[in-house]
Amino acid sequence: MNKEQSGVLKAWEATVRKTHAAKKRANSIFGTITMANATDDDLENNNDKSDNISGEPYLVEKILPNGDYYTGQWYDNFPQGQGKYLWTDGCMYLGEWHRGKTMGKGRFSWPSGATYEGEFKSGYIDGIGIYTGPSGDTYKGQWVMNFKHGHGIRFYPNGDWYDGEWRRGLQEGLGKYQWQNENHYIGEWKNGMICGTGTFVWSNENKYDGQWEDGMPKGNGTHYWPDGSFYVGNWSKDPDEQNGTYYPSESSQAANLEWDPQTVYIELADCKICPSENVSIMPSQKVLAWYSAKTDDNPRRLSIDGRVSVGIERPDKMHMWESDDDSTDLTEVRRDLDSELLCVQVQHQHDDTNPKFNLELPLKVPKLGKRPGETISRGHKNYELMLNLQLGIRHSVGRPAPATSLDLKAAAFDPKEKIWTRFPTEGSKYTPPHQSCEFKWKDYCPVVFRALRKLFKVDPADYMISICGNGALRELSSPGKSGSFFYLTEDDRYMIKTMKKSEVKVFIRMLFAYYNHVRSFENTLVIKYYGLHCVKLTGPIQRKVRFIIMGNLLRSEYTIHRRFDLKGSSLGRITDKSESEIDSTTILKDLDLNFIFKLEKAWFEEFCWQIDRDCEFLEQERTMDYSLLVGIHFKEISANGEFVPCGRRSSSGNYENESTPPDMEEHFLDPKRWGAIKLGANMPAKVERTIRKPKSVFHLVGEQTGECYEVIMFFGIIDILQDYDITKRLEHAYKSIQYDPTSISAVDPKQYSKRFRDFIFKVFCEDT
Repeated sequence: MNKEQSGVLKAWEATVRKTHAAKKRANSIFGTITMANATDDDLENNNDKSDNISGEPYLVEKILPNGDYYTGQWYDNFPQGQGKYLWTDGCMYLGEWHRGKTMGKGRFSWPSGATYEGEFKSGYIDGIGIYTGPSGDTYKGQWVMNFKHGHGIRFYPNGDWYDGEWRRGLQEGLGKYQWQNENHYIGEWKNGMICGTGTFVWSNENKYDGQWEDGMPKGNGTHYWPDGSFYVGNWSKDPDEQNGTYYPSESSQAANLEWDPQTVYIELADCKICPSENVSIMPSQKVLAWYSAKTDDNPRRLSIDGRVSVGIERPDKMHMWESDDDSTDLTEVRRDLDSELLCVQVQHQHDDTNPKFNLELPLKVPKLGKRPGETISRGHKNYELMLNLQLGIRHSVGRPAPATSLDLKAAAFDPKEKIWTRFPTEGSKYTPPHQSCEFKWKDYCPVVFRALRKLFKVDPADYMISICGNGALRELSSPGKSGSFFYLTEDDRYMIKTMKKSEVKVFIRMLFAYYNHVRSFENTLVIKYYGLHCVKLTGPIQRKVRFIIMGNLLRSEYTIHRRFDLKGSSLGRITDKSESEIDSTTILKDLDLNFIFKLEKAWFEEFCWQIDRDCEFLEQERTMDYSLLVGIHFKEISANGEFVPCGRRSSSGNYENESTPPDMEEHFLDPKRWGAIKLGANMPAKVERTIRKPKSVFHLVGEQTGECYEVIMFFGIIDILQDYDITKRLEHAYKSIQYDPTSISAVDPKQYSKRFRDFIFKVFCEDT
């Protein structure tokens, strides 16, 4: 018996004594999940099975059908106790198991040489542990669900180190960071950046003590020299806002009177914070493979946290007014899986009468859909809500306020920064009399949204007229699975969406990062938000409705012939309408897509760069389930209502390009039109038709045909406020029981971001 087998045996003997107590432990939050049994051959070859008559774990050694290897203790079709699992890609776990999940102390190693040794819980790195990266960097401290969370010490490969508080994988709270050159900072952090109150000490003993924002001094602060002289004032990277007074020491006299405070920013620019490491795959994402010899001929895949692999998307229950409890109906998720998959399979069978599958059929202009939405007039169930909303917006935007600066203080983003206003029917000192019921109005972070409207060049008067003018809002009927209601302004410029409390919390949490992102990247494709509010009805019910105001991406002088909502997932990603029922307002999904989008070289390079920046931002904020909304206007339409390709078919079957159509030239020659063209709006482009063959009916991207069309495109990233919370984790777990995990929408934000980008870069390409 070798040392490793001896060690496992000793651990087994120790664990046997604790078996009965371990049985009484509660199951994890995912409930009891039945694992497929091992094959008959495996069980017959196990010499220990006959000895297992006392209900205690026994030792097994299994080479699984997918090539993975497990050796260790086994009980009731689960690893239980000590065991080792080796994946074919070289990853390995050695440690404690509980009912098929890594639970307790263990060691996980990656093929890159990285290792984690410490505590696990339900498959996740959770507790106290040490991570050692492939470059020798280490983190020792607290973890929660794969994230550094709590107190921990991180040593970086370049010699820097950080000792302090972490939150969701980033420095947040109090902490000390020391650079290799012995400069160091002690103070407050937020989202991985120096932010708040803190002290920076240079290796030459110069020191800054004061307020920080985005890693730089901002606000009140004092700079000290070793000789006792100091400079105190208000700090800003903008020299026009910088002001303060220099106080020399007796020994220095006037030696530093010519000193420029801006030199501090130059010096700090070289003090970079090391970025977080990129871990290719976390232990909880690894797949365990168990096979049933008696009950199932097909393999079921189970991740290391005990969740079987994803399912189908289904509409959630609709609700307008909500309580503060965002509960999840998990029973409905499980109940609808089979019926939804069957529905998708029926809808997406190969059909030669559908132009998506048959190249011989021309693409036709969809029938013109009626203007979306039901006008909210007197007698409508939400008429009073509309009046309350318009009264509140008029009050918020029209309220006198000092000139808005784009350089906001950190306090403006504080979740407690909100204003309640009471609207009695008879009016008050600050509110007008009105015909609606009495209500309370809440503005979230009003200074921030005032700055956002200024940043997005929204005129306050036009904004109020669009939302609060004579035209009524239009309510869209059940547009999505989120359960939210949507409203459109009369001029189609703005959309208003009701929100769950959990979504509001997510947005407030990420507001600081969102503001900095849209300010830093003028061409960001992320949806523009203009306001976040809440209406609360007074009385015994105390009902609330929270809503957000955003731009309408597809508002255009052009008719939008095709609309696509693209996520990069396949399960459930198909419209429930037949080809004859699709009109110009129908939003199609990934499996409905039958085009490749071709952008001019400079635009394509800008597009790829911006998609990367936007996805990095969303991944950092731990959001998922977002999508790229695409609108297409076809430029050439024949008299019989067919889209006209931009070339003629030659004898070889290819298309020969014709000269640029006259109206396309107008986009480049007319300065007014050129000014309206930007990334994601009014963009001249081409689309190439694709065909889905029988063998690739469920592939996200069809086969290219060479048949191209001149179009005007509109696109942007929407629905960015879905956190990967317990609801989504449970949705992933339940849907994963029967279906491929890569095909569903509800996945980890990092995986979601990668899949989304990979898909988008397949359906968008350079027009050569």
